[in-house]
Amino acid sequence: MADAFERSFTELGETGAAFSVYHKGDLVVDLWGGVADPDTGRRWQADTLQLIFSGTKGLATACVLLLVERGVLDLDASAARYWPEFAAAGKGAVTVGDILSHQSRLPGVRQPVTDDDLLDHDIMAKLLAEQPPETDARAGFIYHALTWGWLVDELVRRVDGRTVGAFFADEFARPLELDVWIGLPDDQHDRASTMLAAPGFLLDAQPASNDPLAVLTHNPLVVPDSPDLWNSPKFRRAGLAAVGAFATARSMARFYACLAAGGSLDGVRVLQASTVELGRRERRQGISPLWGSPMAYGAGFELATAAQVFGPAADAFGHAGAGGSRHGAWPDRQVAFSYAMNEARAEYPDRRPRGLLTALHEAVADRPAGGRPSVA
Repeated sequence: MADAFERSFTELGETGAAFSVYHKGDLVVDLWGGVADPDTGRRWQADTLQLIFSGTKGLATACVLLLVERGVLDLDASAARYWPEFAAAGKGAVTVGDILSHQSRLPGVRQPVTDDDLLDHDIMAKLLAEQPPETDARAGFIYHALTWGWLVDELVRRVDGRTVGAFFADEFARPLELDVWIGLPDDQHDRASTMLAAPGFLLDAQPASNDPLAVLTHNPLVVPDSPDLWNSPKFRRAGLAAVGAFATARSMARFYACLAAGGSLDGVRVLQASTVELGRRERRQGISPLWGSPMAYGAGFELATAAQVFGPAADAFGHAGAGGSRHGAWPDRQVAFSYAMNEARAEYPDRRPRGLLTALHEAVADRPAGGRPSVA
């Protein structure tokens, strides 16, 4: 694993990154290196925090699943049962499960918004509650890059009173001792790396045509000055439930190690095993109508597809982050992993996580399930 990680730097030009693996509840790989801030030369440290973009969705998913377990939310119930205003403009039949699996037909916000609007949850939730669902047939299965977070966060707030960030901190981060923040406190900002956009990333992220749906789904955080926003104190504080978490790879791997073990780790149970399985149960799979790539979702988690975003394991689940990060688990092998980096790339498939996860799979593939992998 160390050799594979080193190749990311020597052969693939990695800037700064960390990669961690848990096996059977033990931390067996913990690697970091490179530069956290190219402007100052600050090196990546063991406790460097990294923006993981949509890796945040896996954390928010766990929050919803815990509320389902407690009987507060029902995946098959109308979202309007908990958020009455959401029924406006013909959305009364949209279920909580539809929202989690990117089937709410709200892949973008129609009204023009500013950066400050994007970081104001109340504004964005109100706009989405008022907005009609898209009638384009393709909209029923398009990745809701940002809107997913405002929808999920509002559901959590309506039934619990806490934000997703506060809920995760109380119910998962503190009990499991995770260095994970959805809404980074000011006194932690100096630990965060500087997020970079590789040449071509911002250009490739623009809508490729005048297709109205493609334009609508364009992530408004990916514009020419995006890195300025990503690295700003106001973005770090905002705690966007879709794309705003900061974490160490070590802690993200620990989070998924808990899920891979059925929701309990080191004597601390945060979810029932049946609840984890509910989250992994496939709710939708197919080919993205805009990207042409395979997509499969449970109740919020991304699932294994032919694209092998989470490595070769057929039972893989987790969530990837824009630009390359990968966070997930292979339950049959009791393996959990996280790759976090500070240079976002448009390369698909990204050779950095692909190489790491391929090497990891080779390390455990020939060992009986439950055996200890030969990594350290």
